[in-house]
Amino acid sequence: MSKHQEPQGAGKLLIDLGPLLVFFLANFFAPVPTVLKIFVATGAFMVAMVVAMIFSALRYHRISPLLWFSGIMVVILGGLTIWLHNEAFIKMKPTFYYALVSALLWFGLATDRPLLQRVLGSTYPGLDETGWMKLTRNWAIFFAFMAVLNETVWRNSSTNFWVGFKLWGALPLTFLFAAANIPMLLRHGLMKEDASPVEPGPVE
Repeated sequence: MSKHQEPQGAGKLLIDLGPLLVFFLANFFAPVPTVLKIFVATGAFMVAMVVAMIFSALRYHRISPLLWFSGIMVVILGGLTIWLHNEAFIKMKPTFYYALVSALLWFGLATDRPLLQRVLGSTYPGLDETGWMKLTRNWAIFFAFMAVLNETVWRNSSTNFWVGFKLWGALPLTFLFAAANIPMLLRHGLMKEDASPVEPGPVE
């Protein structure tokens, strides 16, 4: 069996953001009454997530732990959303995702297990141990904040506003936060000329 590759560039974007794009497009353009759009979008999201997992397995011979976790949550909570006709389940999916990832990162910090480094090692070549600790801490705080923010938004706004928040709020915040970490990463060895990528290991 060939050694697995890490998704990079367009492939990574397709896997990470493709299902979300399908969700947004289905919610905006599904030819059904407004009240039903979220359920059509949820079904499309479930299918797109499974397709992303299959694509990752076939193209890169690997499905990352985070993709497994996100995919399972989308299928379970999306299924409950459609079966019980209750959109609260799919709205809570980001909260569960953010909260669990934050908890895992905090656990890694507390036990000196570089979980983020094992998942993203090849993405940040040359980053030293202090840099990994700071990056892990920063993302743990960010994900905890996003869990609280998602709960606040969906419980106090309409479905359309929540969908808009995911597209125009959550995604830009994530990209901006990632960019804000770059100066710190560069100070801690990122992309040094003599850096060699660290192959990510298993999270478990």
